[in-house]
Amino acid sequence: MKKIQAVCVYCGSSDRLDPIHKEAADNLGTQLAKEGIRLVFGGGRVGLMGILADAIIRNGGRALGFIPYYLEEHEGSHNGVQEMHIVDSMHTRKSKMAENSDAFLVLPGGFGTLDELFEIITWRQLELHKKPIIIINIDNYWDPLIALMKNIVENNFARLSDIHLITIVSSVDEAMHALLDLPPVEPKFKKHKA
Repeated sequence: MKKIQAVCVYCGSSDRLDPIHKEAADNLGTQLAKEGIRLVFGGGRVGLMGILADAIIRNGGRALGFIPYYLEEHEGSHNGVQEMHIVDSMHTRKSKMAENSDAFLVLPGGFGTLDELFEIITWRQLELHKKPIIIINIDNYWDPLIALMKNIVENNFARLSDIHLITIVSSVDEAMHALLDLPPVEPKFKKHKA
């Protein structure tokens, strides 16, 4: 068991965003760097992903990126991070990000962010990992998602205990406080039998 050393952050890659979301990404990158926690992310240089990585670099932090070759060609990878891996698929990207992280933080984002979030929640639900998942509900962005998750439970498509696998906070400061207060985590995913 070990303390949080690397955090995977899921977030949007759109540049057409409210400044409050950009400020949150910058703040998160700054705080992760100051705490010596390595960022693990999707490798992009655009949107919140790029802002987050820029803040890490600007503050002397470390980052590990994974980007599929076709996104690297289309959007470009962030060329300032210390370690960038160009991988063959989105599946590989998500798997590598998860394997190299001790916890997951979720900033506002779009369909890709939802895909990543629900996959990692499902893996936790199936006990493939025990890593913390923290949704940062900046400016109530995730309120409809939270209502949907409650509706899923109320209609018996998930258990109430499944929602408790997720921590929901309303600011980056709260997320960092929750992250730093976490007990040591299990570093590995369970191995799948072929």
